Amino acid sequence: MMNMNEETIRFAREHREEDVRALALQARHQGGIDLPWALDQIQGWQTARRKLPTWASIDGLVYPPHLSMEQCSSEQTARHKCHIVDTLPTGSHQTLIDLTGGFGVDFSYLASRAKRAIYVERQEHLCEVARHNFGLLGLDHASIIHAQAEDVLRELDTDPATTILYLDPARRDSNSARTYAISDCTPDVLELKERLLKAADHVLIKLSPMLDWHKAVDDLGNRVSEVHIVSVSNECKELLMLLSADHEGQPTIHCINDDQALVFTPYKDAQPLLIADDVHASYLYEPNASVMKAGCFEELTRRYPVKAIARDSHLFASDDALRDFPGRGFAIDAVTTMNKKELARALAGISRANVATRNFPMTAQQLRQRLGLKDGGDCYIFGTTTAAGQRILYLCHKL
Repeated sequence: MMNMNEETIRFAREHREEDVRALALQARHQGGIDLPWALDQIQGWQTARRKLPTWASIDGLVYPPHLSMEQCSSEQTARHKCHIVDTLPTGSHQTLIDLTGGFGVDFSYLASRAKRAIYVERQEHLCEVARHNFGLLGLDHASIIHAQAEDVLRELDTDPATTILYLDPARRDSNSARTYAISDCTPDVLELKERLLKAADHVLIKLSPMLDWHKAVDDLGNRVSEVHIVSVSNECKELLMLLSADHEGQPTIHCINDDQALVFTPYKDAQPLLIADDVHASYLYEPNASVMKAGCFEELTRRYPVKAIARDSHLFASDDALRDFPGRGFAIDAVTTMNKKELARALAGISRANVATRNFPMTAQQLRQRLGLKDGGDCYIFGTTTAAGQRILYLCHKL
């Protein structure tokens, strides 16, 4: 696989910015070219340009088939894993073992923090890709092992105090259908948990962002020291669990969205959610995707001078302009009920708006159609329901 002829390599390089589906039809009769491999390279590079810009800038990297590219981490989330490792005690960085190497994105970044780095992968073709790419990426200290994670874990002979284990269990079954439960992934980290913590004092596990983090913590037990809910551009991408051999009790929760971070310990100094007495305020706030996933709304009203519009609104009001709120902030221009005359006055001169609904009996599209507005523009409209059960609209513009 790694000894592609020059004609195929040149074809992939020359056509890498073109539409893959069109190329598949146009070039299928060209002799001397391994078209399936070339199309994987073209599609892989196009994905890397978006997810892994540093990798895409390196000439000669080989990309795996589409599924591996789809499942691999982005450069941004890989860098966050490095940040997690950087906060661990000095000395634990000496040996990194990635038991589910895959395309090697996370491994390549985490390996830069370790003196010794071991990549383990059960699929031989991905090991071949790794052997080729790691040299181009400057990972001269990396060892590549083609084996099952369970087999390697059984034979490990390392000092737990100086070792970090990383796992990104495969989230597809034998029929390539998506799986989400921890026990349905391969390898099963619930079954391996005790062996993992005997081999390393710190184990970092990447899970599906679809999982409920409370359930994941319950499943993995009180060795979970940190939970990281990682979003990119307000889209939840990863759920990371850090297990630490010396930890007991509640984990610290890290809600990360680009450069926004909210860190808290649940159930500590707990207070009820503060609900606004009056729906009229100067500013409206919408939590980012990671905070929404965490569901830590009480923490928001404890930490910031905001109050929830209602218990299930997931929108927060304040008389203060907050630049550090973990989400989007808006200046409120008007508040209106769904009364026709009130709506007509509030919407005078507005022909388009960005419409969203929270705890509201219509979808955003239905509300936009009801209001007779086109999508877009500088106006933002939030439809929600107050604590008293009244349907209202907030007309805002971005801070």
